[in-house]
Amino acid sequence: MKKVVIFAFRGESMCFIHVLLNAIDMKEKNMEVKVVLEGESTKIIPELFSEKSTLYNLFQKAWEMDLIAGICKACAQKMGTLELAKQKNFTILEDMYGHAGMASFIKEGYEVITL
Repeated sequence: MKKVVIFAFRGESMCFIHVLLNAIDMKEKNMEVKVVLEGESTKIIPELFSEKSTLYNLFQKAWEMDLIAGICKACAQKMGTLELAKQKNFTILEDMYGHAGMASFIKEGYEVITL
């Protein structure tokens, strides 16, 4: 089975919609897929839980499908969303000097895609 992890770095909602769409599509096509929120994408965490957001429904579907691997601790802290991420039960990734590293995913056989 093909294994893919998408590292989402950009903080624009329209970019993140495509991360979610691709992750859901890959999962529905029998691929193992995970999403990591890194860099500026960690600032959109409040939008992911706002029913008024265009991201809400897609994110809820991805969350229920267990596609979200976690968020970068250092970046979420910098963007002011770390505490909310903890409250919402995100896995906090910090294996690379406080950031979410790619090495552990590569060791597990994942292909890394950055968006």
